[in-house]
Amino acid sequence: MSSFYKKSIRDWMDAQWPNGAYTETAIWLDLNDYAGFGKGAGETVWATAPPVLTVRHMQHYGDLDFLNESLHHHIRWFAFLNLNFERGMKDKGFDVELNNYTGGGSGLGDWLCLPERDLFLTHTAFYMASGRCMAYIAKKLGEGGLYRRGLELANRIKARISRIYLKNGFDDFDFPKGTGSATPGPEMSLFTKIVPGEKRCAVLKNWFHRKGEIWFGDEENRFLAELDPSYSMEMFKSGELVKRNATHFAMAWSQWQGFGEGMLSIRYSLQTLSDNGFHHIALQKAAGVGFGTPEYMLRHNATTLWESWWRSEDLYSRNHPFLGALAEWMTSSVAGVSLYPTTTGGRKVLFWPRFPTSATMMKYASATQGSAVGDFSIGWRFEDLSLSQSKKYNSTVVKIRVRLAIPPNGNAVLRLPVPLSTGATVSIRHSETIFDYSKAKIEAQSACTNRRKARLGFPYSWEYNRTKRKWYKLRSGKAIGTPCESFLFGLANLGVKWSNKQNITDAVYLREGYPVTSGIYDVLVDDWELGPANIMGKGRVGNIPEYTRNSFDIGPYCKDEATWNWDPNDATHMI
Repeated sequence: MSSFYKKSIRDWMDAQWPNGAYTETAIWLDLNDYAGFGKGAGETVWATAPPVLTVRHMQHYGDLDFLNESLHHHIRWFAFLNLNFERGMKDKGFDVELNNYTGGGSGLGDWLCLPERDLFLTHTAFYMASGRCMAYIAKKLGEGGLYRRGLELANRIKARISRIYLKNGFDDFDFPKGTGSATPGPEMSLFTKIVPGEKRCAVLKNWFHRKGEIWFGDEENRFLAELDPSYSMEMFKSGELVKRNATHFAMAWSQWQGFGEGMLSIRYSLQTLSDNGFHHIALQKAAGVGFGTPEYMLRHNATTLWESWWRSEDLYSRNHPFLGALAEWMTSSVAGVSLYPTTTGGRKVLFWPRFPTSATMMKYASATQGSAVGDFSIGWRFEDLSLSQSKKYNSTVVKIRVRLAIPPNGNAVLRLPVPLSTGATVSIRHSETIFDYSKAKIEAQSACTNRRKARLGFPYSWEYNRTKRKWYKLRSGKAIGTPCESFLFGLANLGVKWSNKQNITDAVYLREGYPVTSGIYDVLVDDWELGPANIMGKGRVGNIPEYTRNSFDIGPYCKDEATWNWDPNDATHMI
């Protein structure tokens, strides 16, 4: 993958205009140049891809030579923005204080989102990201003057965004005339640490005021018009449909039971929820049903992600990476492995699994993060669950077992979510024997293949009867969506000898990371208390008033001062 990303960046550098502007695409296609600030310049989000990708490449592969090779090109882009950004924004109709701004404008922004786009925020935040990129690259190369210029510009832009988006006095991080609906919303500014630290908890709480809306798309309306009434009532009861009036149903996108976010905000919303103690809401969004969810695509026989949330039969792609941030979140938060934000060369990862509050949502997860030093793997599962007691999945006390595999020369930090009760204990032990676990991988893959052959995934799809001109449910299990457990739980027959357990309970409750080095680890969380699966709020198009009340404690994660400001070595939260 290193060669692939370097080629992409080099294509952009080859296409760079004499004025320093990067194009929207490599190679230049004269596509959406109206959204840029000069001859051939791409829209700020797209054209900032080369420096952003360069920083992420350094995080993954530690290639200082490539930083040196690309530095001059990124400096020219940085200079182009400094010369043209403010004038360009004014020419596009954005007034300096946004006093007359009501959303939208010139640009692409959070492309193919369902609510209004906030194009001022995306233009300006990615201008900030260019400054952060320059600071990051310059710091790695020992270019002190360039580092200071990049960081000073990034901080100045950050302060400007914060001032404008907080001046309405509502702490909802919206432009002055905003109605709390445009995207990106506060989730982008929380994730990228634009929101001032002392305002993080208030902005996070007010985010839950946001709502969804009824969707009037052509294909969705045709679907409902040709749907048997019995299915309509069934979908209404399941929350997939809402009542448009006394006699008609409608589809709707949901802020908290699905998605309205576009290509940018889907990442920010899921990660911000999971990182700030609301992983159950992130799971509720990702596992939602009906329009604006991955489930909706799968029920219409998708095997790849679509470009849009709606069924586009004539324009948008059915195989597109735009909504692919779901996959990043699944590995980093649901399973719990990602590159450590400040690592270079992929030498260090963060193991931070976020467990669901209820076992009805999911019972296990696993993932592997490849890196230049080898594969880092994690698997976790609930234990002491009984199928005969499934009604207790929302209220019982269980064990959680976590297994970690760290390659030679690899390092990691283990972080676990704070338990709901004060009675939970956490211990860790490591394997004292060196062994080849390829056999466990083969056995796990074989078991997973058999499960897929049994079609234990999504249970039905929508099919169209051309004779009756009606949609109907075809109840037939699919291989896609079949869950499988990690190979790390198949080590029993490999002669593993475990060390004595070490108690790390205090570190978990203090939200401290626990350092681990190469090897195999077994972590046991005892007396973990389960809770309700879903927080439904005010329904499919409603908000979550439970979290906006003055009496509700939104912490503790947003109160952690160590996470308030962006670290110039942090490639993850740069943008």
